[in-house]
Amino acid sequence: MKTSTKVVIGTVSAFVVLGVIASAVGANSKKSTPTTTTASVTTVAPTTTQAAVTTTTAKKGPTTTQAPTTTTPPPTTAPAPVETVSETQAVTAAHGYLNLGTGFSQVGLIGQLDSPDGDGFSVADATYAVDSLNVDWNAQAVLSAQGYMALGTGFSQASMIQQLDSSAGDGYTYAQALYGANAVGL
Repeated sequence: MKTSTKVVIGTVSAFVVLGVIASAVGANSKKSTPTTTTASVTTVAPTTTQAAVTTTTAKKGPTTTQAPTTTTPPPTTAPAPVETVSETQAVTAAHGYLNLGTGFSQVGLIGQLDSPDGDGFSVADATYAVDSLNVDWNAQAVLSAQGYMALGTGFSQASMIQQLDSSAGDGYTYAQALYGANAVGL
């Protein structure tokens, strides 16, 4: 008699052949003494196969991208701070002085605006006004130097620079004073 059993382990199948082969033994099968045989076990090692991956790239014609149909609202920004009435008045006064065409340094214009003998604005309002303007301070130094040259009193380059960059004079930076002196030929 022959018996066969199939055992499945994971994805690997193994056949275990069990059996007592009485017919192979021949005459021993008719004896009254039972014959015991060991089953032979055959194990098949698991095999791993990897599927082949094929990638094909299709040729495409020129592609066009269409703009999205939905619109995104612009990012919200904090509103610009509102000027106080005093700041607005200081800005107006600063523009007035610059429009005279005589030239003012940044320090000189703030001094004019906050001076009790000038406009009397607070230092904070005067500074706000001057800092809010887009002023070419080199051009202002040229205007001041031209004004001094028109006096006809005679200036050397050193004396012009001293007049323009002195805190008792116009208050320009040294670089601005040098620029102004050079622009008028000194």
